[in-house]
Amino acid sequence: MRAGRLDRTITIERVTTTVDDFGTPVSGWATVATVRAQRIQSTTEEFMRAFGASSEAAVIFRIRHMDGLTLADRVKEGSATFDVKEIKELGRREGLELRCMATGG
Repeated sequence: MRAGRLDRTITIERVTTTVDDFGTPVSGWATVATVRAQRIQSTTEEFMRAFGASSEAAVIFRIRHMDGLTLADRVKEGSATFDVKEIKELGRREGLELRCMATGG
């Protein structure tokens, strides 16, 4: 994977639950990693072909390989937030392709 193509910075976040001063569980997002990525724009029609029509925006990010990512994680690029829908390994632990869908918030 060529470093020159990794022209974006993304933040990978995971949901965490903490307890506030009153003993109430509070969910929030914690940063797992901030990494360099290549953004590949994909049309909704190409990405969602097997699932029918949808108005959601699909984006693919390519990053260097890292362990521990799950489909429960999310990706932030600037102010945009994306839910991870699929994680595909590239080569032998060379990189990962994160197929994501834009979220409302």
